[in-house]
Amino acid sequence: MLYTNPYLEQCIEGPFSIFRELPDKDKEFLIQDHSCSTVKKGELIFHEGNRPSGLYGLACGKVKVFKEGIGGREQIIRMVRPQGLIGFAAFISGNTYSASAVAIEDSGICRFERDPFMKLLKRNPELSMKLMRMMALELSFSNKRTVSLTQKHIRGRLAESLLVLRDTYGLENDGRTIRAYVSREDLACFSNMTTSNAIRTLSMFATESVIALDGKKISIVDIPRLEKISQLG
Repeated sequence: MLYTNPYLEQCIEGPFSIFRELPDKDKEFLIQDHSCSTVKKGELIFHEGNRPSGLYGLACGKVKVFKEGIGGREQIIRMVRPQGLIGFAAFISGNTYSASAVAIEDSGICRFERDPFMKLLKRNPELSMKLMRMMALELSFSNKRTVSLTQKHIRGRLAESLLVLRDTYGLENDGRTIRAYVSREDLACFSNMTTSNAIRTLSMFATESVIALDGKKISIVDIPRLEKISQLG
């Protein structure tokens, strides 16, 4: 297929896209009514409580999904990697968004209309199964994170968050640096701790030669030890 927009091509043909294996006729049906846009760092994609206007796909960049707690404090629920879907649970159920999504770096977004997507699900069992599997994995991840963020100590929570970032975005060519340069505030919100505790714990990890810090860049120096800290909690 020929695509007129690079964001659309990444959303459909990217290595992590659930649409990649669709027949060309189904891809053409899906994209008959879509829009693509660039979302700047810090720009809101959708807000908690709003009703979905379409299905969002992340072509490139990074997005955080978060809930606002007491006093406006954020709790980051998950980080979205390229070719991932954003807010798909609310889109499928027809409910309002249970969380908000914002770009943490300049990102490319595609939005697909509801009717073509729902019709495609009904006539393509394989796509339906992929979406069900995606939702099941997301639920399993959320359940595990809930236990971790409420029962693990600060060191265990932060170690787990670093491993999740590694698994979500991968490593740079050096095989050590996490390919996600998140702020200390976001890392704290992802780990259910204060920013000062996140900064202090990162410094401890660096002193212990578990990680190395270079601005926002975090390199995992000793993966087995970081995994052990996460497991012990």
